[in-house]
Amino acid sequence: DQMKMSPCEELYLKQPCNLASMLFQEYTDSMSGESSPYTSWLEINLNAIKNNVRQFKRLTNKAVMAVLKANAYGHGVTGVAQAVAEAGAEWCAVARFEEALSLRKKGITLPILVLGYTQPDCAVEAIKHNISLAVFDPSIVQLYLEKIQQQGGKLKVHVKIDTGMGRLGVFPQDAFEFMTWLYRQPGIEVEGLFTHFARADEPALTTTPRQIEHFKSLVSRLEAEHLRPRWVHACNSAGVFNYPEAYYDMVRPGISLYGLNPSAETQIPSEFLPALSWKTRLVSIKNYPPGYGISYSHIYTTSANERIGAIAIGYADNYRRQNGNIALIGGKRVNVVGRVCMDQSMVQLDALPDARVGDEVVLIGRQGEAYLSADEIASIWQTANYEVVANLADRLPRIYV
Repeated sequence: DQMKMSPCEELYLKQPCNLASMLFQEYTDSMSGESSPYTSWLEINLNAIKNNVRQFKRLTNKAVMAVLKANAYGHGVTGVAQAVAEAGAEWCAVARFEEALSLRKKGITLPILVLGYTQPDCAVEAIKHNISLAVFDPSIVQLYLEKIQQQGGKLKVHVKIDTGMGRLGVFPQDAFEFMTWLYRQPGIEVEGLFTHFARADEPALTTTPRQIEHFKSLVSRLEAEHLRPRWVHACNSAGVFNYPEAYYDMVRPGISLYGLNPSAETQIPSEFLPALSWKTRLVSIKNYPPGYGISYSHIYTTSANERIGAIAIGYADNYRRQNGNIALIGGKRVNVVGRVCMDQSMVQLDALPDARVGDEVVLIGRQGEAYLSADEIASIWQTANYEVVANLADRLPRIYV
């Protein structure tokens, strides 16, 4: 008790074990990335996320349901939830009930919709914590009702319509009967109606207009019978940019809330700002002779005298074992060489004679005039930017700046 701890020791001892939930505000107010105690970390610009919420509201003039599933697409759900609420988002959405319950326990008071399946045993907890559930199967709703009848209360639901996604949802031809049945259930409050677009990021195709037409026909029929719920929503990020006729009462942005493009065909406007930077450190520099094997399996061998560095990032952080990886050091692009290890990777430093151990390394984000985007990383990894950020490991601290 009498020993004086360093700021680094205090930081680790004071925070919960789940690194993804750390806020570290008292430190990030006074410490830049260069002086942070971390070896590898994410910096999340909450002002960028707030800006993007406001841009969606300005663009659509509709309510915004901020999609925060998958740990807010890897950005850290608690801090992002607070930011979107401050920026004026009316709702937030998650994929699973446990995500919603965690947000409630962390003090988030925004209305929350669970977009996916929820276990019947959770129905009473949903009522208790004011969490709305997606419904798409009468047999599951019947199980919800049995649980509610035992405890009392009214479950708020949004009816999911499968207009062409081929995933969850009631088919449009069955939806009217399903909804009229729901309205008759005393334990159910039909709060919303929604669908999800499969190819809204491919505006040259006719898929989304067909989905919109199916959904529009259902909404019109419900309106004629005075059964239209308060919240009708359809547009994801790409839908917002490409299909303004489908805004309805609320839009439901996900990927572009974080300043990322829905696809190569659908780019965000310049007013939207990327929020995430991924950083690590240069932890070793060595000079190797010609013919020296680097990392596992020696897939890279030095061709001359080469200066090789090690950086503290690996596949356990979701840094892919992929040929062609690049990083930024000293404001310049460097090649990642050799096989990516669990906790380290190697970089070629011949062009950076001034690089030193401890230097900041950027894997996503800006360093000086150089910029490395999540889209470029996704291209190297042959995947989507969604997967790059959503899979960033929990062991990477999220520092809000």
